Amino acid sequence: MTFKHWYIVCLSALLFAGCESDIPSATRVAMPISICLPAEKMQTPNYAPVRRAMGDPGTTERFLFPHHLYYVVIKQESNLSWTVWHAEHRTLTDADWKPMRYVGLLPNSGDSIYQYTEEIDLMLAPADKFAGRIYAIASVEELSLSKDLADVTGLPDLLDVTFSTSSPAIQQKLQHIYSTPYNLEMSGAYYGSFSSVARKVPHVHLLLYHVAAKVDIQWRVDENKRIDNVTPANGVRLTYMEARRLFNGNAYCFKPMRNEVAALPETGYTIADIVRPTDEALWWEGRYYFYTIPYTVTGAPDYFPLQMRLCTNGTSEGYAYRPTLNMRVDTTAVFVPWLRANFNFTKPLENKEETKTVDS
Repeated sequence: MTFKHWYIVCLSALLFAGCESDIPSATRVAMPISICLPAEKMQTPNYAPVRRAMGDPGTTERFLFPHHLYYVVIKQESNLSWTVWHAEHRTLTDADWKPMRYVGLLPNSGDSIYQYTEEIDLMLAPADKFAGRIYAIASVEELSLSKDLADVTGLPDLLDVTFSTSSPAIQQKLQHIYSTPYNLEMSGAYYGSFSSVARKVPHVHLLLYHVAAKVDIQWRVDENKRIDNVTPANGVRLTYMEARRLFNGNAYCFKPMRNEVAALPETGYTIADIVRPTDEALWWEGRYYFYTIPYTVTGAPDYFPLQMRLCTNGTSEGYAYRPTLNMRVDTTAVFVPWLRANFNFTKPLENKEETKTVDS
């Protein structure tokens, strides 16, 4: 055996737990993994930013390609416990994502996707016969994970891994974070599952989905109630809108609908520049949407609390209406929701706080 051949064998043993160094590399078989993002349609030939597919919020919108990919392969031991077989963090570029057609086992077969073009091949030896799972998360910004994926001690431990959303860079790029939801299943099993048998090599096609929910706010002032510059006291105009206390803690990577807080937060990320008093066209009607990590409050497991601050006929320092909209969500759902809130103004708002339950 040449030195080069011996070096390759030793390196493979270090990279892939479960592969024994005395097994010649020629007897191993590569198990390919495809990492994909659903798209609304192909964007050839210029590979435009991603457009999402139905079933995930953001249809017809453009998104940035992820530049960071984290994935972990876990295998089931003879005692039915789960251990890490391989974990990796890769840095990508836009050019690493190409438009293709999905060919996996999900019902999305034939749909447009963007696929990570670099090969991810896990080497299987003849002795490698086990049940396995693959989980992945991708982001345009580098993520601060609560635990290195290589240090995961079991399946529950893996599903409890979170990423920090507290930095402004992450808050502003939440719509560009995707993962493999833990409860997306095929035939009753997690869709990233595989059976590792060298003579029948699986090919895992993973579709990743948003971890942030889309919040869509629309407002309108009835035409006969719209304020005019001659008699401004005779009508109403919207002059300030703010989304308050949005989630900015540690969010689950693979359980995007299971984030929970003990109580309604007193502080949190705020988007305070939705409407400016000088944007006269927006006094009467408009639409604004943003992305945030969905969460529920202990004791109210079926509702996402959207806290707002609205001002009419003045600036943010004037009278303000501070509603908390309890928007109905399904915390067992696979995909994060598209939440909608509508405001129809017929008179200036009073300075008060209240809670309303709405179906979104």
